[in-house]
Amino acid sequence: MGILSRFKEIMASNWNAWLERTEDPAQMDRLMRSLNGDLGSVKAEMAAVTAAESRAKRALDECQAEIQKLQRYAEKSVEAGNDQDARKFLDRKAPLVAKEAQLQAAYDQAAANLAAMQQMHDKLVADIGQLEARYTGLKAKWAAAQAQQRLNAANGAKDAVLDKMEDKINTTYNEAMALAELRADKNDDLDAQFAELERNTRKTADDELAAIKENMKAKE
Repeated sequence: MGILSRFKEIMASNWNAWLERTEDPAQMDRLMRSLNGDLGSVKAEMAAVTAAESRAKRALDECQAEIQKLQRYAEKSVEAGNDQDARKFLDRKAPLVAKEAQLQAAYDQAAANLAAMQQMHDKLVADIGQLEARYTGLKAKWAAAQAQQRLNAANGAKDAVLDKMEDKINTTYNEAMALAELRADKNDDLDAQFAELERNTRKTADDELAAIKENMKAKE
């Protein structure tokens, strides 16, 4: 019977427990659409179920009224001493009594259907209200999380660029310092060579001076 066939499923559903296991807005969207679809079905069928309940109640009331009327007629006939008419009224009443039981069962079912529809309607409205509140908060949280992810990604890209730049600068600096040290070592070697040459030059001059003096002594 349409949405009524899902009465137990809808009434037993616990969306709050389900929400504790997910924070995915896409799943929330699907859930909201599902609940709103169920609520739409309930509203669409509510008029028909209400009308069926009203018809069943009217038929039952009319049958019971006819039974009561025939019962009064039979009693009045007995009071008037007319058993034959009383029997006729009671004969007409008998099938109505049997019909009353059927109409009562039909009305009970129609009333139960209407009550079930109302319960589903109330639960769906309450669930949707709670979900909308949770959904609004979750959407804001999700948007903030996505914004933070984008910011983190941008910062990460900046950090990667800076790290690469720093590595390049450090490499260039280290190469320059190594070259400077190499050149410094070479300059030290040249200085030592000049010092040695100067010492050798002074030694040669001293030797020559000594030789000159020896020659002069020899001439004397």
